[in-house]
Amino acid sequence: MKLLIVVSSLDLTQPFSATPAWWQLMKGLYEIGVDVIAAPYQGPAIESLWWRAERNPAKWQGDVFKTARDVMRRVRPLTPSLSPTRGEGSQDESEKRSPAQAYVVEDEGNDREAASERLIRRVAQAAITPLWERHLDRLLAKQPDIDAVIVINAPLNHLNGVAGALIRKHGKPILYYDGDVPASLPNMRGFATGFRIYQDADPSEYTAFISNSAGGANTLKALGARDVHVLYYGADPDVFSPVDASAQDIDAFFYGHGREYREAWIEAMLAEPSRRMPDARFAARGTQLGDMGRTQLLPYLSFSKLREYACRSKLNLCITRAAHAGVFASSSSRPFELASMGCCIVSNPYAGFETWFEPGKELFVVHSTEEAVERYRYLLAHDAERQAVGRAARERVLREHTFRHRARQLVGIVQGYLS
Repeated sequence: MKLLIVVSSLDLTQPFSATPAWWQLMKGLYEIGVDVIAAPYQGPAIESLWWRAERNPAKWQGDVFKTARDVMRRVRPLTPSLSPTRGEGSQDESEKRSPAQAYVVEDEGNDREAASERLIRRVAQAAITPLWERHLDRLLAKQPDIDAVIVINAPLNHLNGVAGALIRKHGKPILYYDGDVPASLPNMRGFATGFRIYQDADPSEYTAFISNSAGGANTLKALGARDVHVLYYGADPDVFSPVDASAQDIDAFFYGHGREYREAWIEAMLAEPSRRMPDARFAARGTQLGDMGRTQLLPYLSFSKLREYACRSKLNLCITRAAHAGVFASSSSRPFELASMGCCIVSNPYAGFETWFEPGKELFVVHSTEEAVERYRYLLAHDAERQAVGRAARERVLREHTFRHRARQLVGIVQGYLS
């Protein structure tokens, strides 16, 4: 099989948190025998041992667009916040709704900001969309043995009409993989720092959609997607492998960027426990995490350093944003990465976590500060149990959750649309 993949970015130095996952997925495709061509929507084309890179036909336009958007958002920032649909204390009411309905994003932006978003989108559609349509048209004409095109996390509404035109002309299936569900969906309004990709978009022009979230699939269908498949994140066990942890000098470690949608759990699982456990060393690596109590902020240094930090820690905290944690089986990278490294994971409540891991055997879930502190103290005092849980988590990844597994699942999805 030969796949042309339009991916949001191939540049690991840029702040697109899913880029490492797309590297691993395409590496997994290569390892099972798929010929991969990768073209980045943002930034430079980067070759690797696992794919052949095609140029970004709108690189300088995209760079200008990104700069203009960032400047506009610094002047008039979008500041959505996730909050219950009823009052903070209305637990009974929220339980009557699905997790996706129990939260809404309140857009504090005004009409001027909404107009600026529309202007940015129209400029992108006028300047960038035609370049991509011509580029992909040429690639498909030049390489008729390409079986399918997969668009991964590129802004959907910046490519309006492209999929439909290419399907009509070349007869190849074109699938869209949204790896940010549910945060990307209109009812969530996306992240303040990200694109709102569904406004003005037509999901029905794609052959099918792929979602990282089982719970978000019905919403994608309601938006017009003709067919929806679920493909979870995973981990490459060669990349995220355990290292010697004989000298674990960190008691609890958290890695993540931003407090957005997880303010309460950063306080409950990191900041407050660090205050209540003065003899324990809490550490974190990330940006814009706010008040973390006694937690030490570690330097970035390199992407590979994160593996060392995680393996140096006796406990690894998985604090998933409410947008993902509240919608059933909405996968994110971190649980699979930590499990693949054999880490002992302690997580906030995460709807559908049992889809991938068994709580109590392969990781732990806590529901309050008190429970977190109790669990931390117990695990820090019981090395053998903590290490056994880490081993069980890695074994589960090796059995079910590697990116080779995901690559085979993706190939199976594509094969369903080949005549």
